[in-house]
Amino acid sequence: MSKNILLIGGSHGIGLAMAQYLSKENNVYVASRSNEELGVLNVTHIPFDATTDELDTSKLPEELHGFAYCPGSINLKPFKMMSLDTFEQDMQVNFFSMVKVVKTIISLMGDKASMVFFSTVAVGTGMPFHTSVAAAKGAIEGFAKSMAAEYAPKIRVNVIAPSLVDTPLAGRLLNNDKKREMMAARHPLKRVGEASDIANIATFLLSDDSSWMTGQVVGVDGGIGSLNVS
Repeated sequence: MSKNILLIGGSHGIGLAMAQYLSKENNVYVASRSNEELGVLNVTHIPFDATTDELDTSKLPEELHGFAYCPGSINLKPFKMMSLDTFEQDMQVNFFSMVKVVKTIISLMGDKASMVFFSTVAVGTGMPFHTSVAAAKGAIEGFAKSMAAEYAPKIRVNVIAPSLVDTPLAGRLLNNDKKREMMAARHPLKRVGEASDIANIATFLLSDDSSWMTGQVVGVDGGIGSLNVS
């Protein structure tokens, strides 16, 4: 059965890859600031900035079967160089804006619906220079588990915790061959992630194939979160 799925921030990177996969068999609604990459896809675009706008639910169907929140940030600096404003901004885009959207659409989520959020491997594995983003993504993990408990069995809620993925958001970290080689070498599987690696898991979690999964944090991280092969 074709599902109604809402993606927040599905015009670039992981969100765009999800839209490409999901739109083949589902009715996909993408709420994002831009839509230049969505033209060839069979999706409905809703102009939306998660940090400033209220989502217009009149443009959505009466019932949603899937939801994913994709906006995020990567601010990697020593703690002593991290301003309080950076912590607040990271929390805003990653967590508070997500909560605002969830409160807006939760009444539209149908029976046996699925929600997917995004964390980072740095929450479960302490990494230097990740204090701000790890704090914001850690809030997401706690929120998701509480939501999964509160809304079971009607709504499933799961989280994907990636390592570094080759997307526009990570462009500064992968903008030359040396950086790319160094980042790849840190992972047991000796490469950084691709948007498709994450989109595949997200598509699975939004499908009925994962109908016995909820409250989980799924590491998709090239092994870096659980293996030490150095």
